[in-house]
Amino acid sequence: MAGSSTAAPEATQHLPEVEETEAELINAQVDDLILKADELEKKVIEVVNFYEKKQGGVNAKGTSLPIKDKASAASHSTNAVNNGASTSNNKQPAEGAHKDAACSKRMQDLMRQFGTMLRQITTHKWAWPFMQPVDVEGLGLHDYYEIIKKPMDIGTIQNRMEGKDEVNRYKNVREIYADVRLVFKNAMRYNDENNDVHVMAKTLLEKFEEKWLQLLPKVIEEETRQKEEEAQVSANIMIAQEASISRLARETDNELCELSLRLKELRQMAIESCRKMTSEEKRKLGTGLSNLSPEDLNKALEIIAQDNPNFQYTAEEVDLDMDAQSELTLWRLKSFVREAHERQTRNNNNNNNNNNSATKGDDASKRKREICDALAKSAKKRGKKQSP
Repeated sequence: MAGSSTAAPEATQHLPEVEETEAELINAQVDDLILKADELEKKVIEVVNFYEKKQGGVNAKGTSLPIKDKASAASHSTNAVNNGASTSNNKQPAEGAHKDAACSKRMQDLMRQFGTMLRQITTHKWAWPFMQPVDVEGLGLHDYYEIIKKPMDIGTIQNRMEGKDEVNRYKNVREIYADVRLVFKNAMRYNDENNDVHVMAKTLLEKFEEKWLQLLPKVIEEETRQKEEEAQVSANIMIAQEASISRLARETDNELCELSLRLKELRQMAIESCRKMTSEEKRKLGTGLSNLSPEDLNKALEIIAQDNPNFQYTAEEVDLDMDAQSELTLWRLKSFVREAHERQTRNNNNNNNNNNSATKGDDASKRKREICDALAKSAKKRGKKQSP
């Protein structure tokens, strides 16, 4: 990209010696550039995060995206219309709705076929014990719920299939299949093998499994088809997201170029607004530069190089002509030198305070040892006087 969001505030730091009205104008533009830079930073982060996720293999195998990501992708796909993909993106919602309707219709057809199969089981002469929930209290089955953790009966299954139980409505055929098996498995688990109910449940389960095997190929075909369609939906969402993010990246790059241009204009305005530094001020500035630490001196030379690309600040010996520098560079140097000296003064004061504290601590420890030695000598003398 053309620039950095952190560039705006640096362009006009430390602009002393300008007219008040001009300073206010420059400060207002600086504030505006800072806000713009913050907005661009958020966009850059969004673009970077998207491509980092993509490179990390997120959803690379057609895994369904979370709902919130799908909603976000739908929003991005709307923005991508202006990116040359209007035809395909306009078709996507209609195609998606059509596929959902077709999928629902196919699943309903499978459920109807399953319902027909289940009715064949329920018309068997031995089906009656399994049509209603087990009457645990009436039959005195006090340990039933200890053995059977999830009771189930065919009547409950039929109600769910018919939509009478909206909360526990079945979503696919395999859920119904699992509950039908559970009916007979519960009966076989609770009753001994020689019990009539156990025998009836086992017989009906075998018949049910035979019929299920006839329907199973259609179920597998539909499940495979749904997975493929879901994978395609995820791929389409990713394509729409990438188109939108690509557009956002281009827009952000253009805005960064514009921001860089405004930055240069503002810098030129600041240069023209600065008064000329006097010879005495330049002399003091040179003295201040010579008193900087090596690290701060390198930073000061970098400031000069920013305005003068030909300046070789990394050379072993640097020849600095104050009169050859622009007014903006001189004022930036003056501000930097002042801050560096203030920082060094604070550091020196802190070190002095720490040294004074250490000295006071040493004096206190020494005084304490002297007192202890004196007490020990006094005790020793008293002991000699008391001895016979």
